[in-house]
Amino acid sequence: MVMMCMYALFHCVAKIKVMYGTIKIFLLVSTEKYSGFSIDYLISAIMKKNHLVFIILFFTIKVEAQTWKLVWSDEFNYTGLPDSTKWRYDTGGHGWGNHEKQFYTANRPENARVENGHLIIEARKESYNNMEYTSARLSTKGKYSWQYGKIEVRAQLPEGVGTWPAIWMLGSTTPLRWPDDGEIDIMEHVGYAPGNVHASIHCKKYYHSIGTQKTAITKVEDFHTAFHVYAMEWNADSIAIMVDGRKYFSFSNEHTNKQAWPFDTPFHLLLNIAVGGDWGGQKGIDDKIFPQKMLIDYVRIYQQTNK
Repeated sequence: MVMMCMYALFHCVAKIKVMYGTIKIFLLVSTEKYSGFSIDYLISAIMKKNHLVFIILFFTIKVEAQTWKLVWSDEFNYTGLPDSTKWRYDTGGHGWGNHEKQFYTANRPENARVENGHLIIEARKESYNNMEYTSARLSTKGKYSWQYGKIEVRAQLPEGVGTWPAIWMLGSTTPLRWPDDGEIDIMEHVGYAPGNVHASIHCKKYYHSIGTQKTAITKVEDFHTAFHVYAMEWNADSIAIMVDGRKYFSFSNEHTNKQAWPFDTPFHLLLNIAVGGDWGGQKGIDDKIFPQKMLIDYVRIYQQTNK
């Protein structure tokens, strides 16, 4: 009976899986050492020698550690327009599905430029193409997209009623079907609720228009005077969003269908300041605050690799 229990235990242990690693089993039985053999062989050898006393089971776990490898970045250590090999402009003043009030411009340093080591996205109160405000919306679509990884953006946000800055990602499918193809909001802030930083995901099953949106809020009191790292870690099973390394939002893959998890395809990154809109403009727009800037110190994309 004792041997049968031990046999079952050994087989159970042998089936244990360790993430990214393997288990090696060593048995010290009395004064004998059995190493590197199969479980069945070990049991047979132990029974032949009648070594049933003081069996000590040792495990050594060899782990292939997962490390984050930097695969893409912009450190903004240059001057002028944003690097055209990394960024494109989304342009226009059609409201962007949210009745926003700005016109997004292209190649216009008044709205997007790099200086003093920072990318500056600036929203301005000015007439432009029949709109009353200008801003910029930068995107990596068509240049770089990623499936899974860690995204870090170190940024200082604008303030004031009517501003709506965002650091976010969209599915890189063409044409994009929203919300079916997914949206990940790493950071959103609306000026009428200063210091409330939002993280959200959108997909066909979960989005705000049908009241099922998955979202969370954290407080960042000095959002407009200090830089903070707004980040996301994303893999096949979950999305986690954090500020300065502190996680405050998570969303898990239900492993059902694309309606609940479209996040297993490449996504691209967007940076912008909207003015007004269905959410950002709920309390109006204070024209006295402009111009307003979002300063970005760096954007870094990491992916996991076995060490």
